[in-house]
Amino acid sequence: MTEAAAPRSAAGSADWADALLASFAQAGYLRSEPAILQPAEPFLDLSGEDIRKSLYLTTDPSGEELCLRPDLTIPVARDYLASNRAGQPAGFSYLGPVFRYRGGQPSQFLQAGIESFGRQDRAAADAEMLALALEATTAFGLKDVEIRTGDVALFNALIDALELYPVWRRRLIKDFNRKVSLTDDIEQLTLATAPGRNEYEGVLAALAGSDRKAALALVTDLMSIAGTTNVGGRTVAEIADRFLEQSTLKAGALPHDAVAIIKRFLAISGDPDDAVAQLRALADNAKLNLAAAIDQFESRVGFMAARGIDTRKTRFSTAFGRGLDYYTGFEFELHAKGNGAEPLVAGGRYDGLMTQLGSASPIPAVGFSVWIEAMTRHGKAAGRGGAP
Repeated sequence: MTEAAAPRSAAGSADWADALLASFAQAGYLRSEPAILQPAEPFLDLSGEDIRKSLYLTTDPSGEELCLRPDLTIPVARDYLASNRAGQPAGFSYLGPVFRYRGGQPSQFLQAGIESFGRQDRAAADAEMLALALEATTAFGLKDVEIRTGDVALFNALIDALELYPVWRRRLIKDFNRKVSLTDDIEQLTLATAPGRNEYEGVLAALAGSDRKAALALVTDLMSIAGTTNVGGRTVAEIADRFLEQSTLKAGALPHDAVAIIKRFLAISGDPDDAVAQLRALADNAKLNLAAAIDQFESRVGFMAARGIDTRKTRFSTAFGRGLDYYTGFEFELHAKGNGAEPLVAGGRYDGLMTQLGSASPIPAVGFSVWIEAMTRHGKAAGRGGAP
């Protein structure tokens, strides 16, 4: 990880890049320049569906699957874990090309951002990310942006407190992270029962009440006996998850009281302070212990205010998610007013990613990415009369 000059040839004009990188450096973030060619596995396993289906893949002579980096969060995290600073607080900035298939749009485009690792003061670190993201928009002449926020940790805490079957928990959290319609899925689980009988009836009976580890062991044994490692392209883990789901559905549908609580939770939105009050009321009425997650959320709102962010102008929603599997807490997007779905800046907390990338112990992590195309379309370069 090194500090380097802004990529002037890629940008055409580097005034905006100089301003952006200077603001990151002033905040204490060192420049990181990960390799363009990356192992494909982390992106295939850990990224959202939108990224997975847009990868540019290749295979090296040894058979390892590689890809052009579609994003810089995972590459920066991998470099940090490989460095002598792994496990220690450290912050890095980046600016460089990423590669994704995007239909008729250019497949190579610029991404900038910040990643912060190892800070235990999570609420303060979250607020700092949002403050720095807002500063990044000013480098492009944008003064008035829409702030959208959410917190997947609140949803995870709710699902844990409801003590649902593990397969239901995994399915609902997976759908939340991947922006699948939770309402539709909840309705299906409310009505769902597995088919009366099928050729795997004995397997489903054997799995009744089992956890995922036991299901994996059983399916592995059965497939070993059959002399195969996959069926129809599905892995052992995918087959085990499917069997667990069918076994759970045979035991009955998602309880109606749990459905009502989840729907009430997902309807909470608006001013963060009002959301805190609504969340505490929901927890009290439903007799659920959500105190730790709500306290963390409230603490973050306080740190945001301390950084000069007018929290009354932020749009919080319990249903907000960014569609990436590795997010574990605070999530946010900054939008130009009236810009709809396209974010200027997007980020959040991903504490679970570091162990998934090979860390022996959990490491707190939070960061954001700046979408240079959107910024230059909606703003202007700092100190110039127009966009570069």
